[in-house]
Amino acid sequence: MVLAITQKQVTVRLAQNKDRHQLANLLHFGSWVHRHLDWRPPLDWIGYQPYIVAERKGRLLAALACPPDPPEVAWIRLFAVESDMTIGEAWDYLWPVAREYLWGVTVAAIPLQGWFSQLLATAQFSETHQVVMLRWENHMELPESASADCIIRLMNYEDLSAVKELDASAFGPIWQQSRDMLETAFQQAAAATVAEDDDGLIGYQISTAGQGGGHLARLAVHPRVQEHGVGYALVRDLLAQFSRRGVSQVTVNTQVNNEASLALYHKAGFKATGEVFPVYENYLD
Repeated sequence: MVLAITQKQVTVRLAQNKDRHQLANLLHFGSWVHRHLDWRPPLDWIGYQPYIVAERKGRLLAALACPPDPPEVAWIRLFAVESDMTIGEAWDYLWPVAREYLWGVTVAAIPLQGWFSQLLATAQFSETHQVVMLRWENHMELPESASADCIIRLMNYEDLSAVKELDASAFGPIWQQSRDMLETAFQQAAAATVAEDDDGLIGYQISTAGQGGGHLARLAVHPRVQEHGVGYALVRDLLAQFSRRGVSQVTVNTQVNNEASLALYHKAGFKATGEVFPVYENYLD
């Protein structure tokens, strides 16, 4: 694998720990910055490949990070460009090096800005999904109680292996989470619960909270009990938890064509915010 390439006084190489300060500046002050909505901040991915930077005379001009996790899927976790380089130039320097690490992998991104959508469209990525944002506000009444035949309890560390198995059964490949990522999510959660029946774990949710309110980051139900009220029971319990804590609002996102998921959230009182984001994919073979 090529570790450093120099063209026109621009060196393209793997990011190193010594780059942390410059990368932090690039994240905060770069002219164009895409950050994946991730459980791990961009700097925590240093050391996982591909994490590529472009520099001129020791000054970082651009960075691209898309390490696979799980192994079959690589989300573009960071693409940042300084004002001294155009978006197209940065991509042309970084992407050819990054893709050498990603053969047989689906590379995916959820661009939050139009410039990144345009770049992906010209780089042979295809728009495969759209994600819609919904919001529940605490001045609303709690939705009616759930009647699912299960119990809801707090998630614990010992649940994570079963949560990983359930996650893999409930989601398509690009939406699945690795065991390590689920553990990170659990550690950061403001609320994490599981649903159980006599046969074991059948659903889970993981949510975060901050000054802006709560966010239902992950909700999964085992295929054998989908459309039996388990997801609704988890969501209703979460809203009750957040309501008791005085959380002002709760957001969630889902695919625009996921009718079952949308019906669940609408039943629970969520309303669309009007925000819709595309999902792009490129399978490298």
